[in-house]
Amino acid sequence: MPQTCAAFGCSNRRNDTSKCRGITFHKFPKDPVRRKDWTIAMRRKDFQPNNTTVLCSSHFTTDDFDRTGQTIRLKDCVSPSVFTSTPEHLKKVPHKARLTRTSMKAAEERVVSVVVPGVTRTTPSTAVKSIPDHHYALDQIQVKSKVIKAQKRIDELEKQLRNAKDRERRLKLTVKSLISNQTE
Repeated sequence: MPQTCAAFGCSNRRNDTSKCRGITFHKFPKDPVRRKDWTIAMRRKDFQPNNTTVLCSSHFTTDDFDRTGQTIRLKDCVSPSVFTSTPEHLKKVPHKARLTRTSMKAAEERVVSVVVPGVTRTTPSTAVKSIPDHHYALDQIQVKSKVIKAQKRIDELEKQLRNAKDRERRLKLTVKSLISNQTE
């Protein structure tokens, strides 16, 4: 079943012609927060994407792609931003809610400086500012760094487990050889 780009007015379809032109198709993210970001960026009224809905590569900037392997992939946490055939009334950016002194003060207090993993020195260019929408919202950068640390710890523990099993196997072989030498 051929897939068509879900963007308003885009007629790109997944076929040989689009493949020759270098157009790639990308499914909507399964993460509900990112899926909602993509849906909002498309600005289509009452649009609900499903697991097979796709957007073509013409709706992303060239910096949004990871072209290191054979497969062209989108980088983490990117949203579509290029929509040329969107009607004028949908191009208008919705105005933000009015800020009061109290809400601005609360937003300033919630600004968190996070160091990018892998960077040893903190400079203004390496620090990432993060302002969650609500005080109870999760900061994605902090969650990601915790997940990375947990994955590294899991890898270390798996390595220790493999080493312990190898030591146990060698000791069992030694015991068997000693028992067989003793009975002879």
